[in-house]
Amino acid sequence: MDHEPYNHGYYGHPVPSIATTVNATPLRPGTPNTDVSRNQFDNDAASSLRPGRSTNPFSSPDASRPASSYGSSSALGPRYDVNSQRYFHSRRVVKGEIEKPWLEKRDPKEKWVSIMPVMGILIGLAISGFLVWDGIRNVVHHQYCPVLDETFGGGGLNTDVWTKEVQVGGFGNGEFEQTTGGDENVYIEGGHLVIKATLQDTEKVEKNTVINLLKDGTCTSKDWYSCVAATNTTNGNSSIVPPAKSGRIHTLKGARLKYGRVEVTAKLPAGDWLWPAIWMMPVKDTYGAWPASGEIDIMESRGNNWTYGQGGNNIMSSAIHWGPDPANDAWWKTNNKRQALHTSYSSGFNTYGLEWSQKYLFTYVNSRLLQVLYTNFDKPMWQRGGFPDYTANGTRVTDVWSQTGHNNAPFDQEYYLIINLAVGGTNGWFEDGKSGKPWSDHSPNARKDFWGARDQWYPTWTQPQLEVSRVLMMQQCDGNEEL
Repeated sequence: MDHEPYNHGYYGHPVPSIATTVNATPLRPGTPNTDVSRNQFDNDAASSLRPGRSTNPFSSPDASRPASSYGSSSALGPRYDVNSQRYFHSRRVVKGEIEKPWLEKRDPKEKWVSIMPVMGILIGLAISGFLVWDGIRNVVHHQYCPVLDETFGGGGLNTDVWTKEVQVGGFGNGEFEQTTGGDENVYIEGGHLVIKATLQDTEKVEKNTVINLLKDGTCTSKDWYSCVAATNTTNGNSSIVPPAKSGRIHTLKGARLKYGRVEVTAKLPAGDWLWPAIWMMPVKDTYGAWPASGEIDIMESRGNNWTYGQGGNNIMSSAIHWGPDPANDAWWKTNNKRQALHTSYSSGFNTYGLEWSQKYLFTYVNSRLLQVLYTNFDKPMWQRGGFPDYTANGTRVTDVWSQTGHNNAPFDQEYYLIINLAVGGTNGWFEDGKSGKPWSDHSPNARKDFWGARDQWYPTWTQPQLEVSRVLMMQQCDGNEEL
């Protein structure tokens, strides 16, 4: 089948065949045409070559084009006129009536499309403003009067305020230390109070020995078993004196308060099985023996490092103890922890604080904004506790707090401050079977087992002291103590 030769898009003009005569040979640009009647720059002549075609209004006049545009550089190639391209079609929008929607009559309901979002924003701002105002209005700003501001700048401990505990009984926790009254374990150094744990004298632990604090009159406990300890080397006898020594001091004699603020700036120890604590006890057992009259633990920690399962010196905790008897101590309902951020509490000084009023009690670290434990006394503590009617031995449990009419009882009486560094213990503070604990709480050989493992834990005592740089106690004195 014959096909029309391709003409580079110029339809309507057939491609001329190659000339076989001299007269059909195409001319090079600029070559004089032997046909004098043909003027290559004549528009009429050019038009005569395009029968039936209109002139392109967007093309340049032929006279303005150079002669070279009329031919190819090839001697054999055909010559075409550029004006033979396709006709340009305008794509302009057809003229018509211009729409003017802003002049049209608007539906009155359309304005609510704009009004409703604006109203929502304004209402939201109003609610937010009210909540902020209400929050600021409810922020408590108590006035405080100084009770104690101790910076330990003098030569020794102020005995008018502080009392050193001297005991060997373990303070009800089965602790392994003997608290001493000399300067070996509690002293002032470099403007800091230092409570340091040390090993017990080896001879007292491994040979028959009796420590009798009643005999020398130094014991600070009323219970004889807290004043006497002995080592018995007889086969089958596990009795030894406390395998460590440390210190414990309190402000019962010189500083106490009911409602107020307490701040202790301290650096915690580093060493396995060390137990630092900053806490408060009631001046009187108004509601009965512990924990019926309460206990406030501002800070407790462990000297073990961060790998310890229960949390080492990178964790501090706060709690309050309350209940009709030790078996029903509800401390687990009011305790909390805070972890140090990328550090430990033994690497530097931190301020451990307590703010306490008739309506609330909370502890914090370094700032009142960094709260650890918060307890709101919005209902009676007895109701909060949900205690049983009877104890395990059938004794009826009596509510001794509600008769006061105070929701915060037993935390409605004077307390004093205690700072101590314990070693070990059998009350569960160090959980059995965790992180290589070398003794069992229920074993009669607990002290002896602890002493026997000293080659394991004593090398970890790289910083076996609790250092305190400041103790601040302030009494609430704005006239709103009792509301």
